[in-house]
Amino acid sequence: MSTKHAVFRQLQLLWSFMRGKRLLYAGSILTMVLATAVALIGPLVLRTTIDSIIGDTPIAAQWVWVSIAVEAVGGRSVLARNLWICGSVLVLLALIEGVFLYLKGKWSAIASELTARTMREQLYDHLQYLPYQYHVQAETGDLVQRCTSDVETIRRTLASQFVEVGRTVFMVVTVIPLMLMLNVKMTLVAISVLPVIFGFAMIFFQKVRTAFEASDEAEGKMTAVLHENVTGVRVVRAFARQVFEIEKFDSRNCTYRDTTYKLIEYLAWYWGTASFLGMMQLGLVLIMGTYWAATGAISLGTLVVFLTYVERLIHPIRQMGRILADMGKAMVSLGRIQEILDAQLDSGDEVGERPDIQGNLEFEHVSFEYEPGKPVLKDISFQVKQGQTIAILGPTGSGKTSLMHLLSRLYDYQQGSIKVDGVELKAVDKQWMRKHVGLVLQEPFLFSKTIKENIRMPEKDAQEEKVVEAAKTASVHNVIQKFEDGYDTSVGEKGVTLSGGQKQRVAIAQTLIKESPVLILDDSLSAVDTETDAAIRHALRHRNHATTFVISHRVTTLSEADMILVLEDGELIQRGSHDELVQQDGLYKRIWDIQNSLEDELVEEFETAC
Repeated sequence: MSTKHAVFRQLQLLWSFMRGKRLLYAGSILTMVLATAVALIGPLVLRTTIDSIIGDTPIAAQWVWVSIAVEAVGGRSVLARNLWICGSVLVLLALIEGVFLYLKGKWSAIASELTARTMREQLYDHLQYLPYQYHVQAETGDLVQRCTSDVETIRRTLASQFVEVGRTVFMVVTVIPLMLMLNVKMTLVAISVLPVIFGFAMIFFQKVRTAFEASDEAEGKMTAVLHENVTGVRVVRAFARQVFEIEKFDSRNCTYRDTTYKLIEYLAWYWGTASFLGMMQLGLVLIMGTYWAATGAISLGTLVVFLTYVERLIHPIRQMGRILADMGKAMVSLGRIQEILDAQLDSGDEVGERPDIQGNLEFEHVSFEYEPGKPVLKDISFQVKQGQTIAILGPTGSGKTSLMHLLSRLYDYQQGSIKVDGVELKAVDKQWMRKHVGLVLQEPFLFSKTIKENIRMPEKDAQEEKVVEAAKTASVHNVIQKFEDGYDTSVGEKGVTLSGGQKQRVAIAQTLIKESPVLILDDSLSAVDTETDAAIRHALRHRNHATTFVISHRVTTLSEADMILVLEDGELIQRGSHDELVQQDGLYKRIWDIQNSLEDELVEEFETAC
């Protein structure tokens, strides 16, 4: 994609964000134009006062409206005796300018805040519906920065610099004709350096845009390290890795400092050079204007007007560098936001079939791969009837979790067929399927809310009796009652105040409360003791009639299942009941023998100790 096309798309995106706020922006630009127009009248009043009221220079024919205004208040003689009237006009003009500037600031601030809110809402909404794979690969810290820092960069630009562009354009197209009407030669002197300043600003913009982009990316990487370290602080402390993490953050911090320092150098060079050129322009006008005023080529009032107009003209043109720099940074931020919004949404929004899901499943020659040429699951086939419990065993990386992710449609299989109650899984509406599949992960995520609110997450209106029933089934009710605030206990960020086993059991209760016809326990009993494990499985058998998948490495947990699937290297190498598999040579029997021998040793050691 060409740079011009990319910029055009970013401007289109910004224009869409401004929908509903465009009148406010137009109003702020209009009030800025009016404020500037009023500000340009002041020097003309001062010139008339010096040259034609105090002095005796006739008012030029092209300034007929000035003559009309003078005559309206009684003529030159009246104003000469009452100079306070001219002073009052200047004060009134200043007050009017102040009102317009106030309205400009208020409307542009409101419009920019509303635009920023729209951006944040669209980004958050878009992130909610992006595919699971996108979030697996994305850095959380970088996403947070794009939704906060980058949005704030755009907001600041819209609040200040966006309106300043209108002011600068109006100033140039208004002041130069006014100066030409006053004196052509003086105007040529007054604008002689302006093209140089403007050209320098354009060169600066090209340089600073790249520097802004590098600084923004460095900040995103630094934020990602900070977020990762803060969320994983317990692991860092457990392995005494503070020094290593500090050094890693320091490296990213130094990179961010260096890229930002380069940006600051560009800004310093620009402001220093632009200020020098601006002062040189004023000095040139002062020298030539003084000479021509002394020789009678121009009046003293005209010199005052030119000095005022040049000062007011130089400031916005000099500001163009800052405006372009801020707009360049905003364009970089827009590009980073657009990358998120351009990411293809999960097709779960597409309306598919919504069958009555009972829990009858059929896998036929299913194959799946995350990356082309690297299969994770190979030719998997099995059938499950409603209400059965299926246990899955296999070494790490054998494809157990991936198989369950297919069932909940976090990913879609490339080959084969999965049927849910006779309906092809790919034809089932994703959101509908996920509402009917309860998934408990090995590392559950709890929100920074109370235990009751976390359990109620899938069903916000659930009665307290139902919450307690789900907690009892998950063998966590008694634990919760021991807390000072009971079910109203806050679990902290990610459930940090609970132990691993407590978090897993709260997550199980959270899943059970919606009574899904398909339940997946992805090694979600690994952090509980065997007694609690047995109690949870016993409660599930008596309360739950769902088709249940249990992934575990405990053979005692697997042994009670109706069918056990053994995966290795993405292939289904064994299937059958516990009694059938312990009679076969294979992975299941080896693990059974190992765990039995370990249990025997532990019992023997315990008896000896007693």
